[in-house]
Amino acid sequence: MLSLQFLLTAFVVVIAPGTGVIYTLAIGLGKGRRAALMAAFGCTIGIVPHLMAATLGLAALLHTSALLFQTVKFAGVAYLMYLAWQMLKSDGALTARADRVAETGWRTARRGALINILNPKLSIFFLALLPPFLSGNVATATAEMVALGAVFMAMTFGVFVLYGIFAAAARDHLLASGRIMRWLNRSFAAIFAALAGRLALERA
Repeated sequence: MLSLQFLLTAFVVVIAPGTGVIYTLAIGLGKGRRAALMAAFGCTIGIVPHLMAATLGLAALLHTSALLFQTVKFAGVAYLMYLAWQMLKSDGALTARADRVAETGWRTARRGALINILNPKLSIFFLALLPPFLSGNVATATAEMVALGAVFMAMTFGVFVLYGIFAAAARDHLLASGRIMRWLNRSFAAIFAALAGRLALERA
């Protein structure tokens, strides 16, 4: 079940820059290390519904129901565009600024969780990723799916924390310049908008 092949596969998937990574980096730069940790935690928690869906077979329903898939997908697209707008606003919740804007850690985590929850491809991803690494014993299939999913989540959290700490460490050097701050905000906004466009083109 738990093999080096699975760990390597999961690691490659986790380190690849995606929406959660971009969000964690943006939070680390804009709000510092503690906020980045909460962002990483939220993105990791957002995996749970998709893992449950894959384990219970609901991911197959999402894959076959065009209406359900499109509904979740475009909710995700709208949310990513909202995050892009928040990066551009001078008083936006995600705007990177030299002064740290107070925000509860749970709000930061909730935003990260929603990013993953509203991505329907994650459920289908787990449905495709995990079964090849199962032992083949039907009686233990569910427990094995949960265990592999838990390992994947732990790796996700660990890697995202490293991304966040790196961004927070670079914060003081980068945000000393107003020009760099504006460039960062516009760049992250463009990335979120591009991710929204990519999600909009996804098919079940």
